[in-house]
Amino acid sequence: MHTPAVEMRDISKKFGGISALSNAGFSAHAGEIHALMGENGAGKSTLMKILAGAYVRDTGTVSLNGEPVDIRKPGDALKLGISIIYQEFALAPHLSVAENICIDDLGKSRGVVQWAAMRKKARAILDELGFSDIDVRQAVGSLPVAYQQAVEICKALSRNSSVLVFDEPTAVLTSHEAEKLFKILDELRRKGVCIVYVSHRMDEIFRICDRATVLKDGKTVGTLALADVTERGLIEMMIGRELSDLFPPRNAQIGEVLLEVDQLCAGRLVRNVSFNVRAGEVLGFCGLVGAGRTETMRAIFGADRKTSGTLRLNGRELHNRTPREAIANGIGLLPEDRKQQGVLLEMSIRVNGALRPASPYTGRMGWIASGRETQGIEALRKQLSVKTRSIEQRVGDLSGGNQQKVALMKWVDAGCRVLILDEPTRGVDVGAKTEIYRVINALAEQGVAIIMVSSEMIEVIGMCDRVVVMREGAIAGELVGERIKEQQMICLAMGVEHHE
Repeated sequence: MHTPAVEMRDISKKFGGISALSNAGFSAHAGEIHALMGENGAGKSTLMKILAGAYVRDTGTVSLNGEPVDIRKPGDALKLGISIIYQEFALAPHLSVAENICIDDLGKSRGVVQWAAMRKKARAILDELGFSDIDVRQAVGSLPVAYQQAVEICKALSRNSSVLVFDEPTAVLTSHEAEKLFKILDELRRKGVCIVYVSHRMDEIFRICDRATVLKDGKTVGTLALADVTERGLIEMMIGRELSDLFPPRNAQIGEVLLEVDQLCAGRLVRNVSFNVRAGEVLGFCGLVGAGRTETMRAIFGADRKTSGTLRLNGRELHNRTPREAIANGIGLLPEDRKQQGVLLEMSIRVNGALRPASPYTGRMGWIASGRETQGIEALRKQLSVKTRSIEQRVGDLSGGNQQKVALMKWVDAGCRVLILDEPTRGVDVGAKTEIYRVINALAEQGVAIIMVSSEMIEVIGMCDRVVVMREGAIAGELVGERIKEQQMICLAMGVEHHE
């Protein structure tokens, strides 16, 4: 076998006594797309940040083409031809496309910028990737996200990077844009670039990657060719247990109808939506992106204005003009975008867990009973298995899965009659998913009516008693029990006739 383009061996790293990696590693070859997989908190990002020079390893070796290298800062990694493309791009939005791509050349020519040469170089790299429609003079900030990502890739290529790391690259892309990215990756593989691909999305990994290395709890579980393993086998390797354990059993008694939504209209994307949900029931909402699921939930929660239609809770008509009124009426919403709307990243877990109107931890005068609050939030932390040093830790420092659990925390003991969960496990690893499913089941068993918006078919099938499928702002159909199947859902969502 050839010498690996990049090899990391026995890498260990501790943060304040907590071990993030212990003797982890992998090796990837030129002309290979190598997947790095594992639950949130398995150590994937830490390993990649060590490769990129953002963190310095405690022990272990990094080699490029068989030669040991010492990477202590990001500049070292760039000089060695290692580039990382993060989810949050490292672009200067007010500078042009050409300036961003050739940013390293800007300071080279003693204050005189060779504009024509720079634009020509940027143009050539963009054309080579198939982005001839991007204008090199345009400000990067005005480009769509997929094009910004293309600029980020071109910037790495202008540095002649031979190792490219992609961290969850499709998280911000539509499926059409993702297709374009896969074509680029194929082209780079053909040219002999070594690509390390970090992602939670199984379908992508099986589609574009050659081999996968699985990490769990900061250790390497193993590396295998993707042709030799099934999706199920890979998930079981990541979680270290059977897939049937992913969806815990639920023993809820489904009771009477709690929430009735009748002929709800709001904006362009909510057109005459009618449905109901019962106590103890988990009702799934699925559909393609832009089908109006999130907009429907925001209108019910009073975050967006409804133009017409009625809501009833226990037969009594509700008017949720604001989220505060919705919460007072016993309706909670976990928003889809946790970073912008679900948690305060700069605040502690304790503050986030207690954040809601009529918090149980404030007395009559508005004072916070800190002892009671600490006990309450600590109990919630244990119940949701939030992995942290203490409840005073900043939420922004937690992994995605743990941030999502903190976002869910405030609703667990809020006494909601109806809880709407919009993409509750998006960007969350397999292990944290199971813990979130447990919480959902426990709430249903207490008689809460759960509405779960989800784009993951396997999750909808594994969790829901009934499923409503939306298409272009209206309800396309409803599936119950045995009829909740992937093919049925897709056909309804796309408006295709389905014949068994």
